[in-house]
Amino acid sequence: MPLDAMSDHDDEDLLARYARGDAEAARALTLRLTPRVLAHAVRLLGDRAEAEDVTQEALLRLWRMAPDWRRGEARVSTWLYRVTANLCTDRLRRRRGSALDDLPEIADGAEPVEARMQRGARAEALQAALMQLPERQRQAVVLRHIEGLGNPEIARIMDIGPRAVESLTARGKRALEVILLDRRAELGLSDDG
Repeated sequence: MPLDAMSDHDDEDLLARYARGDAEAARALTLRLTPRVLAHAVRLLGDRAEAEDVTQEALLRLWRMAPDWRRGEARVSTWLYRVTANLCTDRLRRRRGSALDDLPEIADGAEPVEARMQRGARAEALQAALMQLPERQRQAVVLRHIEGLGNPEIARIMDIGPRAVESLTARGKRALEVILLDRRAELGLSDDG
């Protein structure tokens, strides 16, 4: 089946097709999921090279378990976010005590240099602030407010209850506000934004 025809299939269908030997289904699913997994890993780790390694490992795990996937038990993306988060947590535990690497370079865009610099400074400030949060708070905040997932899905990913998700995200947001409070003017943020 041509790759463009695969866009109508859901993740579970594509995974099942891959398990039956359909390489185009694997390609379509990889193209669909890789950007989200990579972005999630970058936000949790603050290091693009490490995030790329985690993304590859998470997708390899998905391919290995594809023949055993039980349809309807979980969404493929939920399972993949959870595996990614666990891999990131393992890396963060190994790296504790070592200096954080420089933040990833912001991609060049067509916007004016000043606006790009301001956006880059905000992204760097947010990433640095996220890295100051405890791991579980950072994971909940990233999944909720950056990835845009709902509390029930986050609860499944993190293997906690929805109320715990609410608590973690609320505490994480408050902590971020405190961390970034002194930088509001420098980052061009108003009191309402």
